[in-house]
Amino acid sequence: MRLDELANLSLTYTEVGATAGPLPDGYHHVRESRVIGRGRARFDDAAAKVMRWGMLRGAGVRVEPSTEIAAVGSEVLVGIGPLRAPCRVVYVIDDDDRRGFAYGTLPGHPESGEEMFAVRYDPSTGDVHAEVAAFSRHATWWSKLGSPVTSLAQRVVTRRYLSAL
Repeated sequence: MRLDELANLSLTYTEVGATAGPLPDGYHHVRESRVIGRGRARFDDAAAKVMRWGMLRGAGVRVEPSTEIAAVGSEVLVGIGPLRAPCRVVYVIDDDDRRGFAYGTLPGHPESGEEMFAVRYDPSTGDVHAEVAAFSRHATWWSKLGSPVTSLAQRVVTRRYLSAL
């Protein structure tokens, strides 16, 4: 699959945007955060990296995006090892104290669901938090068959996302 082939594909799930609130039933859920530093400058630096796919790249994930900066409608092929998984950005967070984006899965992805990557600044403490939220379920026979491995891989990659900034 090539990046230019993704624009005509539909998302593989109906709960678009659900990583922004309560995660939907019927999926595996991930919601993790970690303090990654302090201060507004640290937040600004981390936010710029997140929006340029930095949590993924910093975690060792290959990223082939249609745009340099994540924007609603940006398509991206993400890869680990031989796997290339197509996704589309479904929303962007651009608040004074929180920045990031979420992407959803497209046909050809071994999972079905959504993942959100963000940083948050807490002005009361000065702490900067990296955040990941996701909901997913297997979309292929081989991801179902490899469920124990894919579940472990998701936990490992989530920790790497949080450490990437």
